Amino acid sequence: MLVSNVHFYQIAILVISCLMIFFGLEKTIKQKPGQTFLKLAIRIIVWGGMAAVALFPSFTNYLAHFIGIEGNVNAVILTGFLLVFLIIFKILSVVERIEQDITRLTRKEALKKLKQ
Repeated sequence: MLVSNVHFYQIAILVISCLMIFFGLEKTIKQKPGQTFLKLAIRIIVWGGMAAVALFPSFTNYLAHFIGIEGNVNAVILTGFLLVFLIIFKILSVVERIEQDITRLTRKEALKKLKQ
Protein backbone atom coordinates (compact mmCIF):
# COMPACT_ATOMS: atom_id res chain seq x y z
CA MET A 1 0.00 0.00 0.00
CA LEU A 2 2.03 2.89 -1.25
CA VAL A 3 0.89 6.46 -0.99
CA SER A 4 0.17 7.75 -4.47
CA ASN A 5 -1.56 10.79 -5.90
CA VAL A 6 -1.65 12.72 -2.64
CA HIS A 7 -4.42 15.34 -2.63
CA PHE A 8 -4.78 18.53 -0.62
CA TYR A 9 -7.44 17.11 1.71
CA GLN A 10 -5.10 14.24 2.61
CA ILE A 11 -2.34 16.64 3.57
CA ALA A 12 -4.81 18.84 5.50
CA ILE A 13 -6.19 15.89 7.48
CA LEU A 14 -2.67 14.64 8.15
CA VAL A 15 -1.58 18.05 9.45
CA ILE A 16 -4.71 18.44 11.60
CA SER A 17 -4.26 14.92 12.98
CA CYS A 18 -0.63 15.55 13.86
CA LEU A 19 -1.53 18.85 15.55
CA MET A 20 -4.31 17.25 17.60
CA ILE A 21 -2.00 14.45 18.74
CA PHE A 22 0.74 16.99 19.53
CA PHE A 23 -1.64 19.13 21.62
CA GLY A 24 -2.79 16.04 23.50
CA LEU A 25 0.79 15.02 24.21
CA GLU A 26 1.61 18.55 25.32
CA LYS A 27 -1.33 18.69 27.73
CA THR A 28 -0.44 15.27 29.13
CA ILE A 29 3.26 16.09 29.56
CA LYS A 30 2.44 19.40 31.27
CA GLN A 31 -0.06 17.47 33.47
CA LYS A 32 -2.88 19.91 32.83
CA PRO A 33 -6.06 19.32 34.86
CA GLY A 34 -8.43 16.78 33.37
CA GLN A 35 -5.81 15.14 31.16
CA THR A 36 -5.44 11.40 31.59
CA PHE A 37 -3.53 8.70 29.79
CA LEU A 38 -6.83 7.23 28.60
CA LYS A 39 -7.79 10.52 26.91
CA LEU A 40 -4.38 10.66 25.25
CA ALA A 41 -4.68 7.07 24.05
CA ILE A 42 -8.15 7.72 22.59
CA ARG A 43 -6.89 10.87 20.92
CA ILE A 44 -3.96 9.02 19.36
CA ILE A 45 -6.19 6.15 18.17
CA VAL A 46 -8.86 8.42 16.65
CA TRP A 47 -6.57 10.99 15.04
CA GLY A 48 -4.03 8.37 14.03
CA GLY A 49 -6.85 6.44 12.39
CA MET A 50 -7.98 9.58 10.58
CA ALA A 51 -4.44 10.16 9.32
CA ALA A 52 -4.14 6.53 8.21
CA VAL A 53 -7.45 6.69 6.33
CA ALA A 54 -6.39 9.97 4.70
CA LEU A 55 -3.09 8.49 3.56
CA PHE A 56 -4.54 5.12 2.49
CA PRO A 57 -8.07 5.86 1.18
CA SER A 58 -8.29 2.50 -0.60
CA PHE A 59 -8.47 0.87 2.83
CA THR A 60 -11.90 2.44 3.37
CA ASN A 61 -13.12 0.80 0.15
CA TYR A 62 -11.90 -2.55 1.40
CA LEU A 63 -13.49 -1.95 4.81
CA ALA A 64 -16.76 -0.80 3.23
CA HIS A 65 -16.85 -3.90 1.04
CA PHE A 66 -16.07 -6.10 4.06
CA ILE A 67 -18.89 -4.51 6.09
CA GLY A 68 -21.28 -4.54 3.15
CA ILE A 69 -21.56 -0.86 2.25
CA GLU A 70 -21.73 -0.36 -1.50
CA GLY A 71 -20.89 2.83 -3.31
CA ASN A 72 -18.41 5.57 -2.59
CA VAL A 73 -19.91 7.15 0.52
CA ASN A 74 -16.66 6.81 2.42
CA ALA A 75 -15.70 10.46 2.07
CA VAL A 76 -19.06 11.58 3.45
CA ILE A 77 -18.82 9.15 6.36
CA LEU A 78 -15.24 10.19 7.10
CA THR A 79 -16.10 13.89 7.04
CA GLY A 80 -19.15 13.36 9.24
CA PHE A 81 -17.15 11.30 11.70
CA LEU A 82 -14.47 13.96 11.91
CA LEU A 83 -16.99 16.74 12.51
CA VAL A 84 -18.91 14.77 15.13
CA PHE A 85 -15.70 13.88 16.93
CA LEU A 86 -14.56 17.51 16.97
CA ILE A 87 -17.92 18.69 18.33
CA ILE A 88 -18.02 16.02 21.03
CA PHE A 89 -14.42 16.74 22.03
CA LYS A 90 -15.13 20.47 22.35
CA ILE A 91 -18.31 19.85 24.35
CA LEU A 92 -16.43 17.56 26.74
CA SER A 93 -13.71 20.17 27.18
CA VAL A 94 -16.29 22.86 28.01
CA VAL A 95 -18.12 20.58 30.46
CA GLU A 96 -14.85 19.73 32.25
CA ARG A 97 -13.94 23.41 32.49
CA ILE A 98 -17.39 24.25 33.91
CA GLU A 99 -17.07 21.42 36.45
CA GLN A 100 -13.69 22.78 37.55
CA ASP A 101 -15.14 26.30 37.89
CA ILE A 102 -18.07 25.01 39.96
CA THR A 103 -15.70 23.09 42.22
CA ARG A 104 -13.51 26.16 42.68
CA LEU A 105 -16.51 28.39 43.47
CA THR A 106 -17.97 25.85 45.88
CA ARG A 107 -14.70 25.61 47.76
CA LYS A 108 -14.39 29.38 47.88
CA GLU A 109 -17.91 29.77 49.29
CA ALA A 110 -17.34 26.99 51.82
CA LEU A 111 -14.17 28.70 53.05
CA LYS A 112 -16.04 32.02 53.39
CA LYS A 113 -18.75 30.34 55.49
CA LEU A 114 -16.12 28.58 57.59
CA LYS A 115 -14.36 31.90 58.37
CA GLN A 116 -17.64 33.47 59.47
